[in-house]
Amino acid sequence: MVDHRGTQFSLISVLSLTPLAELPTVPGTDKTHHFIAYGALIFSVALRRPKHWLWIVVLFFCWSGAIELLQPYVNRYGEWLDLLANGLGLLCGITLAFVADKLILTK
Repeated sequence: MVDHRGTQFSLISVLSLTPLAELPTVPGTDKTHHFIAYGALIFSVALRRPKHWLWIVVLFFCWSGAIELLQPYVNRYGEWLDLLANGLGLLCGITLAFVADKLILTK
């Protein structure tokens, strides 16, 4: 099985810190994109629950906060509501992983 978590983490970092003249037109809101990206990032971690996986959640949340603090230096906008959307995405990804584990994978 290929492990894509490092790729997802890197992709989120690059996309969040790349200077843009204007945001691309894509369906959904900025906050929705943050929510989905971080939910998808944590889903496989929460599903596997490796040793110290809760520290990985903390790392992802803290890194998302660091990204928000760095964005003004790369011609982007750091927003606290983006951090909130990231955190809610992490919580949702964890919840979905636990539900998937209980309902689907344990049968």
